[in-house]
Amino acid sequence: MKKILSLLSILLFLSAGYGQDLSYKAGEHFKFKIHYGIFNAGYATLDLKNGVFKGKHLFHAIGKGWTTGISSWFMDVDDLYESYFDSTNAPYRFIRKIDEGGYTMDKELFFDQTKQKVLVINKKKGISQSYATPKSIQDMVSVFYYLRNYDTSNLKPGDEISVDLFLDEEIYPFKLKFLGKDILKTKIGKVHSLKFRPIVQSGRIFKEDESLTVWISDDQNKMPLLIKAKLMVGSLKASLIEYKGLKYPVNFKS
Repeated sequence: MKKILSLLSILLFLSAGYGQDLSYKAGEHFKFKIHYGIFNAGYATLDLKNGVFKGKHLFHAIGKGWTTGISSWFMDVDDLYESYFDSTNAPYRFIRKIDEGGYTMDKELFFDQTKQKVLVINKKKGISQSYATPKSIQDMVSVFYYLRNYDTSNLKPGDEISVDLFLDEEIYPFKLKFLGKDILKTKIGKVHSLKFRPIVQSGRIFKEDESLTVWISDDQNKMPLLIKAKLMVGSLKASLIEYKGLKYPVNFKS
């Protein structure tokens, strides 16, 4: 179970699309149920609110993940991720506080969009360091909202979407491959969906380079519906079980 919910926190920030109108609004809420193999491993939530940072009115996204039941016996997980970003999806502040079976992390990032730099403050170690960043850099949470605004209307199977992600003090070139359209049966109903495959590095957590599959709603919300992952040991599944505050209607199959 090591870092499973940390992994999920990354995966939840995968969807697709960029257009003129934002695909989200403050008040949006998602809740996911996480399965590790046949076991209910825990839950994760993602909420979007209005926030203020240095006098600037921004969106404030809050992601949480925690283990439950038997999974807590093996490794108790309590993860928190927060991001402040503007209407162009440019991040300004990012918070990562995790506790996974005694492994803890407490970091805060400050993005300077003008100078294209990010200051990383490691509160646990009491150190800070600045890094140069490319244009349109995203943090682990803002990338979810950034990608949701991508125009998917002209995507064909095999097409890829790319974005630069700042992860663990490195610039991570993140890619999504479009696999096609699908009708997905979920707890909230049958939903017209788009199917993607994030390109990941095999060896440490994932079983192979193409071990992840993500389904999002085929509508203006680009709502995450299901995530499946083949890990080095076992498999992981995160399913949407609750939502509210969407900006647009969900494209259910009639």
